[in-house]
Amino acid sequence: MRNLFESRGMSLPPNQFFKCLSDDTRLKCLLLLLDRASLCVCELHEALSLSQPKVSRHLAELRHCGLVLDERRGRWMHYRLHPDLPNWALECLRSVKAENPKYIEACEARVNVLPLCEGVS
Repeated sequence: MRNLFESRGMSLPPNQFFKCLSDDTRLKCLLLLLDRASLCVCELHEALSLSQPKVSRHLAELRHCGLVLDERRGRWMHYRLHPDLPNWALECLRSVKAENPKYIEACEARVNVLPLCEGVS
C-alpha cells in the first residue's frame, strides 16, 4: 500500500511531516521507533500507557503519512520507521530525542523491560 505522498508522486513535504508530529502520541511512537528495528503495537501501547485502539489509530495515521511501515507477524502488527524517510526528517527526530530526554524517558523505561510479544521470532 502506497502512502499519501507516494500515491501523488511526491516526496515528504516538511509541513506535512511536522503536522504528523504535532500529536504527542505520534511523536512518542516515532521517537521510540528511532533506535529500534521495529516495535509491536502491544509494546507501544504498554510503553505509552495508552489503549491499544488509540495507539493503533495513531500508527495508522503515521503509516498514511509515510513515516512508518507495518508488518503482520502472527496476530500482532509491528511497526518500523519508513526506510525512505528523508535524512532531514531523521535528523530532526534524533535532535528532538537527544535534546529532550525527559520527554520520552518513562516510555523508554517501560519498553525496555517488556517481554517480546507472542508470535515474535
